[in-house]
Amino acid sequence: MNKVMLIGNVGKEPDVRYVDAGTAVARVTVATSERGYTLPNGTRVPERTDWHTVIFWRRLAEIVEKYVHKGDKLYIEGRIRYTVYDDKRGVRHNATEIWAENMEMLSSKSVSSAVVEQNGTVAASASQEDCQRDNNSINTEIGKDMPF
Repeated sequence: MNKVMLIGNVGKEPDVRYVDAGTAVARVTVATSERGYTLPNGTRVPERTDWHTVIFWRRLAEIVEKYVHKGDKLYIEGRIRYTVYDDKRGVRHNATEIWAENMEMLSSKSVSSAVVEQNGTVAASASQEDCQRDNNSINTEIGKDMPF
């Protein structure tokens, strides 16, 4: 099973593009942190922050474009994807991405005119078929000359 669940903060404004006759795709960087702690022997282990690249498709990408901003806290469910691409100079790169299938906005700000659930969070999801179908689109449209 390939399942990823993240709760973290958006690191910068989302990068949203449209491919294949208007299909929205959004790229968001999300920071997750593990708290620091002290071992029984007194050794202090510092806080650790990891950065994740999250890809949203179709309706999820449109919601991200409208409502997600730098600093917002998100809950994301998705799948981990490993891709390889060549940059403009022909150098090969490996990338690890999370392809989002569900998202909940946990920040209380910027929830003004969104579709709001009873508990006050904005929620959206994409079907696994949408994500699978869009796999070819991103590889052919974006993978040509830039990692997006």
